Amino acid sequence: MWYVIDGMDGCGKSSAAEFVKEQLEAKGRRVLLISHPNKDIKIGQKEAAWLLKEGKFAKIMATQYYIRDVLHSVRVMKKAKKNDEYDDFVFVRFIMAVSYVPTGIGKLAYKLFKVLLPEPDFKFLIDINAETAMERILSRGETLESFENIESLTTTRDRMLVFTPDNWHVIDNNGSFENAKSQISESINGGQQ
Repeated sequence: MWYVIDGMDGCGKSSAAEFVKEQLEAKGRRVLLISHPNKDIKIGQKEAAWLLKEGKFAKIMATQYYIRDVLHSVRVMKKAKKNDEYDDFVFVRFIMAVSYVPTGIGKLAYKLFKVLLPEPDFKFLIDINAETAMERILSRGETLESFENIESLTTTRDRMLVFTPDNWHVIDNNGSFENAKSQISESINGGQQ
């Protein structure tokens, strides 16, 4: 099975992905978790570097490296499936990155990706309001990426919610992570897709 954990910065994607991985491994499943940007490869490193820069050109460069990063991960997944190395795959960030570009372009890119990329078995959007996301981002003590401000986070969240009716499980992570874990478990164990 292929699980995608998506959402804006600070929403708790990595924690949710680790939880999904732990749940699957507890059932004896072999799981490969891949995060984007994938800092283990050069494309992902370049993507991460561009995310720290300001301006339209930086957004374009980060986006094109992101696309290449995800395509690389899809190839890794296909090869691992063919070689029977893993039972399940968990991606942190997949298609919702289109929400970081202007709405018209984002809608077009979403439709294009839906046609070109394989369809995950489970798609989770970890939802959170911009203020809570910003608090969590600041608590990390890391250099802020160009999208990590209240205005950008609000716009990004609004755009992401436009795409979610398409078989996405929307997980509310504004409160306790225990509540989010319960929602994820219910979706996975209920077999809803």
